[in-house]
Formats: sequence, C-alpha cells, structure tokens
Amino acid sequence: MKADALLLLASLSAPAWPQETPPPVATARALLNQDRPRDAIAAMAGQDTSDPRVALVLGVAHYHAGDAAKAVEILTPAADALPAGSAERREAVQVLGLSLFLAGRIAEAVPRLEATREWAGSNMELLQILGTAYIQTRQPEKAREVLARAFEVPPDSAHGHLLTAQMMIRLEQEAMAEAELARAVAKDPRLPQAHYLLGQLALFRSRFDEAQALTRRELEINPGSNLAWSQLGDVFVRQQKWDEAVKALQRSIWVNPYYSAPYILLGRAYMKQGQPANAEAALRRAAEYDPNNRQAHYLLGQLLQQMGRADEARRELELAERLQDAANR
Repeated sequence: MKADALLLLASLSAPAWPQETPPPVATARALLNQDRPRDAIAAMAGQDTSDPRVALVLGVAHYHAGDAAKAVEILTPAADALPAGSAERREAVQVLGLSLFLAGRIAEAVPRLEATREWAGSNMELLQILGTAYIQTRQPEKAREVLARAFEVPPDSAHGHLLTAQMMIRLEQEAMAEAELARAVAKDPRLPQAHYLLGQLALFRSRFDEAQALTRRELEINPGSNLAWSQLGDVFVRQQKWDEAVKALQRSIWVNPYYSAPYILLGRAYMKQGQPANAEAALRRAAEYDPNNRQAHYLLGQLLQQMGRADEARRELELAERLQDAANR
C-alpha cells in the first residue's frame, strides 16, 4: 500500500511557497522535488519545528524517506496549526493521513483522509486508500460508497456490493465479504463472479459440498470462466475425486492456457492417477508460466524422485526451498 500512498502524494498539488519562506525550508522543498528526501532532512537540521512550515516540510521528507512514524510525530501538532483552508494545511492533513495509514494507525488516519477527500474527492488513489481504511475499521457502508464511486457504479447496486466484497476478500475480511456477496446475489441472482467468490469462501473453510454447488452455479451463469473451472477442479482434488478433477481442470486450461494454478492441480491429479508423464508435463507448464511458484517446483521434485530421476529432483526441490526462504524473509 505504500506505493499507492506515494502515488497519491505525487498526484495532488503541492502548495505554492511564499517568498518569505525560510531558506532551509525552501532548500528542503527543492530537494523533495528532486526526490531526495534524506538530503531534505539533512538540510533541515537544527530548524525549529515549532514553526509549522518547518514541521510540514520535515514531516513530508520523513514520509518520503519511508519513516511514517516520524512523519506522524512531526506533523500531528503542525497540521492544525497551519491556516485553515490554506494549501499548506491541506498538504499537512493529507500527508498525516497517509502516514497514519502506513503506520498501521488506521482509525486515526480516517478523519484526515476524509478531510483530504473534501478537496481531492475524485483522486483514484485516495478513494482506494480510504475504501481500504473503511474496510479495516469495519465500516462496510462507507467502504461501499467510496469504492462504488471509484468504479462508477451505484453504491446500492449488485455491482457495488460485489466490488466491495472483492476488496474485502483481498484484505482477508471474509465475514464482511460474505455478507456483501449475499446482498449482491439477492439483488441480481445471475451476477457474474458473485457465486464464484462465495464458492471460494466456502472452499477456504473446507465446506466442499457448498463450494461445489456455488461454483457450479457460477458456471451456469458463466460457462466460460476459467477461474470457476479451476476452482471446481480444486474442490474435486480436495475431495480426492481425481477423474472429475481432471475434467474440470482441462476445461479451465482450454479457456485460458496461461494460468498456472490449474496446471498444478492437474499435476497432482495425474500423480494420484498414476500418470507420471502427464503429471510432469502439467507441472513443467506451471513452472514455465510461474517460475517463482514454490508448489510447482516442489511437486515436480517429488514426482521426479518417484520416477528415479534423482539429479533433476534435487534441483527442483532445492529451488523450491530457495523460493520458500525468499518468501519468509
């Protein structure tokens, strides 16, 4: 999320600095404009941060340098000390809200982000960040209003509920997402993607029969959904229904042959069916499309061990271990 916040700061207008601005402040601002925040911090050494103009530039510099906590410390007293309605006050409130968000102080960030929305309400990055903050503070109605505006759909429409649910799933707020999806399908029972996502939530909770029924409902609405076919195959793999899994996964690949997930599942199914050549082909294709997928290399290594190809198996398992180590860092 930090990249989004930085993009927001760059996309909103900075204040016009008056001629009487203290020279170190003007120097620091020029360095910030050159993307040199640490040099800007050095240029402000020894300056009196009780001057809100000094605190503003120093806080912005710490924000750009990746120190959100320090930016919050400096900007909190300065933001409300700057003249109401001024460009300086707007920038301070904006950067303070973003810094609070990045520091994980989401509830405190919301009022500052809302204040920024009053004058920058059409900014897409702001809408994304504010919508995320509303979800993380469990305000689904406000989240839907903001996200619907970002996607140009009515907040109370089926699509408004669906889009909000998708963001909630991304943020691992499954219970809220399920409620939004239920409202979406109540308003439009044939809304594409909604039953697929409900099936995904059921699958996460190991409710396999429910996941299968919901995913099949999605396929009735959208039979060309490669994601739904892959998910149905996943359900069958977990139920150890290998023949059904292969059929579903093959359909997913026919629709979109460039997605690695169904190849991995297909490799597992072929291994269980005693078809090592087909399993190897599927897993190598998965690794080709997603070279950094640890599971693809690990399963391929296991398969090659079973086939007596020890050197190739060792290379794949070592690669899988390196990828796991990198993911844990």
